[in-house]
Amino acid sequence: MFEVEVKLRAPHDAVRDALDAAGAEPRGRLVQTDTYYDAPHRDFAETDEALRIREERPDGDPPAANAPDEDEATKLTYKGPLVEEASKTREEHETAVGDGDTADEILDGLGFEPAAVVEKERTFFDLDGYTVTLDRVAGLGEFVEVEAEAEDDADVQRVREGVFDVVRRLGLDPDDQIRTSYLGLLLAGDE
Repeated sequence: MFEVEVKLRAPHDAVRDALDAAGAEPRGRLVQTDTYYDAPHRDFAETDEALRIREERPDGDPPAANAPDEDEATKLTYKGPLVEEASKTREEHETAVGDGDTADEILDGLGFEPAAVVEKERTFFDLDGYTVTLDRVAGLGEFVEVEAEAEDDADVQRVREGVFDVVRRLGLDPDDQIRTSYLGLLLAGDE
């Protein structure tokens, strides 16, 4: 599975107006705290990979479409290196974790060390099968992400073009995308 994503800095008010005009469907809000880990056997900054534990909780009504029935959820995610130049597409594997503290202890026991924490408030919308997310990231500001999943390499280009179309419908330019992760932006001090 590949996550095809475009991320841009953008003021949320203008994008909300464009989402309303396009008939986007609100899917709720989440507060997420992502703890990223360094590996003992390779440098993720050099290999362009990421391993994180994400703790999330609903933030308001209605509940987010991707939030579980419980009040809080924890997920373990591996993100592979970027696979193309035109977007922030990468292989991604994610699974629910029953206890974030225990997952942290397992990673610690294997030699993985926490590297940084990214905190964000996310508001989700569905627009023609694409997920549009308005992110407010602590220490960085406001961003918009448009994403969808591609089943395999052959489907990435088609999905990317659809993502670009949604970005344009929101009054944004895909050429202005940021391919650096929030973690990378925070570590670089990019505000």
